Amino acid sequence: MAMIGTKPNSTQPTLIAACGINCRLCRAYVREKKACPGCRGEDTNKTKIRIACRIKNCEKMLKGKFEYCFECDEFPCPRLSHLDKRYRTNYGTSVLDNLASIKNIGILNFVETENSKWACPECGAMLCMHHPECLSCGTKWH
Repeated sequence: MAMIGTKPNSTQPTLIAACGINCRLCRAYVREKKACPGCRGEDTNKTKIRIACRIKNCEKMLKGKFEYCFECDEFPCPRLSHLDKRYRTNYGTSVLDNLASIKNIGILNFVETENSKWACPECGAMLCMHHPECLSCGTKWH
């Protein structure tokens, strides 16, 4: 299995945030120094903004009523809709589409799809949604 630093070259179900973001594709996750463990990971090495995430710290989420935002009776809330617009515009991914996919095909099938979708067409390494080129081989993908 190819690695970027010490990170596996695939997404795992625990790396899918409640909002639908694939943390494996985040620059904070793949960085060498003080790498973020993902939204569902320990708060060690996370920036204050990630620890204070209003979606992750949503009252309904904290009460443990659901694992993903699509399970909420207020889905999609204004915060999630704003996040979706930003990620569609800037990074070519949609948290709302991701959540719909998880709901329809299940987390394991979604993760399998993500691993194929986000593999570099040249070298097969996982891409980072925040960088327009593969971090392993430099191929421009975006």
